[in-house]
This record gives sequence, structure tokens and C-alpha cells, in this order.
Amino acid sequence: MRTQEQTLGEILQLAAEHFKVPREKLTPEDDFFEKLGIDSLQALELLTRLENHFHVELPDYEMQGVSDFRTLAQRIQERL
Repeated sequence: MRTQEQTLGEILQLAAEHFKVPREKLTPEDDFFEKLGIDSLQALELLTRLENHFHVELPDYEMQGVSDFRTLAQRIQERL
């Protein structure tokens, strides 16, 4: 089973690859909307990619207000 830190690392790596930014520029506390310069549609694309990668489903109501990588990792970890 993955630890939360492993999950977080995978999320940061996938986000970096998806939005073509250097992985080392992303930190767990970053607001992904601001750091990646993305809108809600692009965030939805990222969430879909993460759901597929981790084989989980993230209900919309659980994702409301989530905008940093660490909280996103916590939500995914709860579903693993």
C-alpha cells in the first residue's frame, strides 16, 4: 500500500508531466490553479488523469475547495 508521501509524489510528478512544468518547481503546499496557471476545466482533466492512475473515484463534493496538492493527496489516499 502507498504512503501518503508516495501518493503526493506521484501526484506532483503526474501534474508536472501533464502541464509540462519541471517537477522541482511544484511543492505540496502549492495552489495548483495558481502554480500551474490552469482553469477549472484543466483541473478536471488533471483529476480525471489522477483517478485513472490511482484507480479511484473522487466525488465532486469531496473536491470542492481543494486547490493544493497535499489536500488532493489526502483525498486520494482516503480512497486507496
